[in-house]
Amino acid sequence: MEPDAKSQEPSNVGLTREDAENLAARFKLLSDPGRLQIVYALLESGELRVGDIAETVGASESATSHQLRQLRLAGLVRATRVGREIRYRVADSHVRLLLDVAVEHYLHEHGDHP
Repeated sequence: MEPDAKSQEPSNVGLTREDAENLAARFKLLSDPGRLQIVYALLESGELRVGDIAETVGASESATSHQLRQLRLAGLVRATRVGREIRYRVADSHVRLLLDVAVEHYLHEHGDHP
């Protein structure tokens, strides 16, 4: 079987290998505590500028901008230009749902949640 054809075969959960790799890459991005804090800051505030995000998460603007770029390229956050400013927000409700379920699971597993 050709490598390209094999990568398109569905896995046991109904994802092609390529889809599974893309999904894993997004989870890998969210496994970084700094990026996770950035996403949560956006979930709580709606839309924020880089400087506001950096202040909220306690990071430099340069580091925050770099992390936002990675999150934006992965489709997890979106950017909107308003005049000379760029404001960032979570891409869609799926990101919130994913993180809400993950936090609920974490708290349940660690006895911090009924």
